[in-house]
Amino acid sequence: MTSIEMIAAARARLQGHIRRTPLLSSPFLDEMAGRRVFVKAECLQHTGSFKFRGGWSALSGLGPQVRSRGVIAFSSGNHAQGVALAAKRHDVPSVIIMPADAPRLKIENTRAFGADVVLYDREKEDRDAIGARLSEERGLTLIKPFDDPLVIAGQGTTGLEIAEQADEGGIRAAEVLVPCGGGGLSAGIALALEAHAPHFTLRTCEPEHFEDTARSLRSGTTTRNAAISGSICDAILTPEPGKLTFPILKRLAAAGIAVTDEEALRAMALAFKRLKIVVEPGGAVALAAALFHGKALESDTVIAVASGGNVDTAVFSMALERFG
Repeated sequence: MTSIEMIAAARARLQGHIRRTPLLSSPFLDEMAGRRVFVKAECLQHTGSFKFRGGWSALSGLGPQVRSRGVIAFSSGNHAQGVALAAKRHDVPSVIIMPADAPRLKIENTRAFGADVVLYDREKEDRDAIGARLSEERGLTLIKPFDDPLVIAGQGTTGLEIAEQADEGGIRAAEVLVPCGGGGLSAGIALALEAHAPHFTLRTCEPEHFEDTARSLRSGTTTRNAAISGSICDAILTPEPGKLTFPILKRLAAAGIAVTDEEALRAMALAFKRLKIVVEPGGAVALAAALFHGKALESDTVIAVASGGNVDTAVFSMALERFG
């Protein structure tokens, strides 16, 4: 199980390899939300998302002989790119299993980082089974997108930065809103906040109709989504919370929030207009929750994680045309 000690160790391994992403704000967003809103811009991280943290943590945490044989991962795009770049910088091979309907930008970027990309049909094929088979055939180490202690530890370094930046800015209490798929980022941040910002409250944010984590937190037991596709927020669509991540969130997270695709698109446009950053739909759900779901919040200060910015031109253009 991931611990704060593992997160601290991951940070030491990540030192000099990741960006300390900024905590941004805008008076326009504050006025719209009716409270102070800060945005942790992980869309400015290497590969355009927080996933590089977990990818580097996982690879750097492997033994040299194991790492040299190469790694394999499955992802709709952001984890793929994070692992692929980390593997390239460690000079080891990587195989990435991606859904065939993933945004073309993410597929192209993953290939550009030197990965062997294997596409699959997410409606008909089991990515876990494909990953297990290829891992055994080629002697590769499987790096899961969220249910991996080293990955969770790497994502938790985001929480260490949030705690430090909040302290530097005089923020003593806040609700931290985090886009949530399998829960690796949420769980890692929750552990970091528990240790270094215990007065902060973490809430998961998900697309409407795909809020498996929010439903699971309400019921106290893992629940699955009825569908695995059908939202524009492709980066955070998972069938159910992770086996390693959910116990952490069950203990540390407050009630989750679900936002509509339209709200995510509007948040994307506002992030571009007011903060000058590009955020993908799944990466914008926390900002959407901060801006449009104020009744679900209790604090006068929120910190929303903008988890990724790898968005196709057509989708980004649609957000700007509708709400820019």
